[in-house]
Amino acid sequence: MPAHDPACLFCRIISGDLPAQLVAEDERTVAFMDINPATRGHLLVVPRVHATDLHDIDPDDLAACMQSAQRLAAVVVETLGAEGVNLLNSSGSAAWQSVFHFHIHVIPRYSGDPLKLPWVPAAGDGQEIAATAASLRGAA
Repeated sequence: MPAHDPACLFCRIISGDLPAQLVAEDERTVAFMDINPATRGHLLVVPRVHATDLHDIDPDDLAACMQSAQRLAAVVVETLGAEGVNLLNSSGSAAWQSVFHFHIHVIPRYSGDPLKLPWVPAAGDGQEIAATAASLRGAA
């Protein structure tokens, strides 16, 4: 995987070729505001090295992204008065990934905000769940 993909929107932000509202950066990660925020304070944490998605990212870069997301989640709670935080990663088009550079959304949550779960929680079939778990255990 290339360290920098000149066609990648997030790589261009990291390199300074495109503007963004940077919030934090360290040796492995950069965090900037999402230009289509779900709530006030919605930001993105990305690795400096280009990685397409969860399956492509180096484990050390993944750990660094998660540590940055954890730290920034505390910052949005303390600074913006958020009452909770969602961390979201979408890997692949079917999972709503639209920019193919790994990123974690840090989404501050506030009482009464308009966000809802994208699914309706409902009890699953116990036998199907057990069979799926067995398949996953066998592959893990």
